[in-house]
Amino acid sequence: RFLKGLFLGIRGGLRAREGRKGKESSFRMSAQAKKSPTEFLKSVLGRPVCVKLNSGSEFRGILACLDGFMNIAMEQTEEYVDGQLKTKYGDAFIRGNTVLYISTQKRRSRKKK
Repeated sequence: RFLKGLFLGIRGGLRAREGRKGKESSFRMSAQAKKSPTEFLKSVLGRPVCVKLNSGSEFRGILACLDGFMNIAMEQTEEYVDGQLKTKYGDAFIRGNTVLYISTQKRRSRKKK
């Protein structure tokens, strides 16, 4: 769940397990593990995500779009540092080379006033 389908290292681990057991059918993969990083990112467009940066800070919001350099545009963005809400932004742009990972986030529930 922590790195949910983003890194290619998962595929290498799956191939190693299949080779050790000798039979592909004996190893069952979840539907999430079968997705490539590109498929994962396409599936989360327009949905709530958590973007962790190399600096340790986290941005949570709706993934609006991203490009091949992993530059990210988000909406309804909140910045968290050490698990504490620091700042709320409307729209945010995150430079791709600062991104550590992107993970899915449970949908936000609207607060009733």
